[in-house]
Amino acid sequence: MDTSEEPIRVMLAKIGLDGHDRGVKVVARTLRDAGMEVIYTGLHRSPEQVLDAAVQEDVDVLGVSLLSGAHMPIFTRIFQLIDDMPDRPRFALVAGGVMPDEDVEELRNMGVAEVLGQDTTPETIVERIRGVCAPVGEA
Repeated sequence: MDTSEEPIRVMLAKIGLDGHDRGVKVVARTLRDAGMEVIYTGLHRSPEQVLDAAVQEDVDVLGVSLLSGAHMPIFTRIFQLIDDMPDRPRFALVAGGVMPDEDVEELRNMGVAEVLGQDTTPETIVERIRGVCAPVGEA
């Protein structure tokens, strides 16, 4: 995606029973301040709701924020749903929040494009989101 033409469209989501969204709201503001269009789905969404919304909104990035420790079953479910879609969505999937370091490689093996932990700086978040949207060879 050429970021000079149209802004990167990002959807941020909280899936499951995790009721804490202060961090995802800070990320949303950071990405907006960097010139991206950001949609936040709100709390307590299902993987089905979030994927449907991401496809309908034609986003470039779907960021799922998790603090609950349920990241492995949630991302497993998301990828099952994606595999069942007639057309694979074009967005990059990004994980954010609190996840043990030992799960990062497995998340990447599933297909998560980027894993951003709770200590990731705002500048790094913007850089990595732009990176997952850059055409091959430009990142």
